Amino acid sequence: MKHIVPALRRNLSRSAGRESPMVGQKRPADESRQPSLAISVASYNVHRCVGTDGVFDPDRVLNVVLELDADIVALQEADQRFGSRKGLLNLKALHEKGGYRSVLDEGSRRLSHGWHGNVILYRSGHVTGVTKMKLPGFEPRGAVLVDFDFSGVPLRIVGAHLGLLASSRARQAEAIIAAAHPVDDRAMILLGDTNEWRVGGRSALWPFDPHLHDVDMAIASFPSRFPLWPLDRVLSNRHVTVYEMYAVETALSRVASDHLPVKAVIGVTPGVAEPAALGEGRPAGA
Repeated sequence: MKHIVPALRRNLSRSAGRESPMVGQKRPADESRQPSLAISVASYNVHRCVGTDGVFDPDRVLNVVLELDADIVALQEADQRFGSRKGLLNLKALHEKGGYRSVLDEGSRRLSHGWHGNVILYRSGHVTGVTKMKLPGFEPRGAVLVDFDFSGVPLRIVGAHLGLLASSRARQAEAIIAAAHPVDDRAMILLGDTNEWRVGGRSALWPFDPHLHDVDMAIASFPSRFPLWPLDRVLSNRHVTVYEMYAVETALSRVASDHLPVKAVIGVTPGVAEPAALGEGRPAGA
């Protein structure tokens, strides 16, 4: 409970208007190296577009995504859970209003937008490879692995939604590292709902270490009306500096989903290898 009490105190202070939202950072491995790429990324579990008021409203979620104004956005639960798993957001409107495109031509079903509900949207950069990966565990889960090229700077993004069981989360973290850890040591960021509230050695995300690291403090994002738990994470390797990461809490985001979106401003340092095929030399799943 000792990691929960500070979060509870912070939220009580914020509700009383005495404290600003928490902002985390991640220092570069080599502070002498200047970033050659600066972009913003975000992760948002849209809860199948059902808000905290119980209302199904995809337009409300779309507006939250537009409010984020991030260059890359990883969404979770963006499809219906059962049946045809139809995509729930208007991708055409997202492109027209925000310039966003999806990295997937099709998801896990003909009508779906995502792979196990995971959608990665982008509005800049060039996609050089996409892999849809099944994750082990008790529940059906998946991850989307994407290689981007930003004017010669390679960046690997992983969008994932991990399981409810700690044992599943640990196995899923191991699978993601085995499949997605760059063979050419390029910059890599994982965005998603980890379903893990613990930090440090007690966390089921320990297999990510030493490859991917969190920011210097847990950013509470769930539940959206009174965030206590740092479920939504931005993890990155040594080539990525997180200048700031925070939960985006607005009147709209507090009601549109049971999760708040998290956003990070990042810098990618130079010196990584030339782009290689996604998953080259590693198992990439199916």
